[in-house]
Amino acid sequence: MPSTTSPAGRSGSPLPFVLAALTCAAALGGTYWAFVRTTRGQFADESAWREAGLLAPETKGPFLQFLDTLPTISLVLAAAAILFVAVLRRRYAAAVVVSLVIVASNITTQVLKNVVLDRPDRGVQTLDFNSLPSGHTALAASTAAAVFLIVTPRWRPVTAVLGGAYAVLAGAATFVNLWHRPADVVAALLVVGGWVLLAGPVILLTDAPGSPGRQAPHAGWGSSRRWLVLCWTLGVGSLLASALLYLAVRAGVLVSVADAGRPLYFWWGLLWIIGVGFVLAAVTASLFMARTRRPAGRTPHRSDGSAPR
Repeated sequence: MPSTTSPAGRSGSPLPFVLAALTCAAALGGTYWAFVRTTRGQFADESAWREAGLLAPETKGPFLQFLDTLPTISLVLAAAAILFVAVLRRRYAAAVVVSLVIVASNITTQVLKNVVLDRPDRGVQTLDFNSLPSGHTALAASTAAAVFLIVTPRWRPVTAVLGGAYAVLAGAATFVNLWHRPADVVAALLVVGGWVLLAGPVILLTDAPGSPGRQAPHAGWGSSRRWLVLCWTLGVGSLLASALLYLAVRAGVLVSVADAGRPLYFWWGLLWIIGVGFVLAAVTASLFMARTRRPAGRTPHRSDGSAPR
């Protein structure tokens, strides 16, 4: 019997993507409130930033070089990915959507940082202007997201890991080099994550239904579920370690003393960045894989009902 499922039907309901995007927005608001609007949050965020300056000053050189080249690297990667799909793959709609994700992510970041959000004085010795979210992190994360969205479904799992690692590295570099506090980086990751998730259902509609990547998203090493397991393990593990470390320091069970080799606020901030980056990558990749997965035991058919040769 001929297949009557449309490409839109195969992409499924956009509700999970929308709910995940709303969760990112709520987490962004919670991050701002907890670490900018409260005294305890400001103290923890600022302590992590100060401990980064004491922990490993010798790392500043390599990280600074990376940060200096980050905008160029990110823009080149984004332009190459968009041109590839627009010119060679002729996926013009996908190229437009990806471009909008990059633009929206970075404009949202700048508007939030410079117009909407402020940094109140809570008695913590710190800079008197708002730096949340991080612009460098948003640029790097949106570029990595563009590559993830633009590749064929079979390559998305491995791209999620590599893209997450690139975004985390960029965010960690701004933190270690004292350009941003941990909350600034996390907020930027959440901004980009929200826009990527909103774009997800649209990108799924642009995936070519007849392409090998669409029909067999689990064929090949790049689509192995092990990549998702790695993403979830790094993300959830880092978030749990970060939360436990933060609670232990706040409760006085552990004492953070950077000069004595115990920069616990620094490690809390770094683990928080790693956890959020990889959890966002894992959630996004999992939603995409769930929509492109072929049910077990079923053979894809052409529109005329015949099996592919």
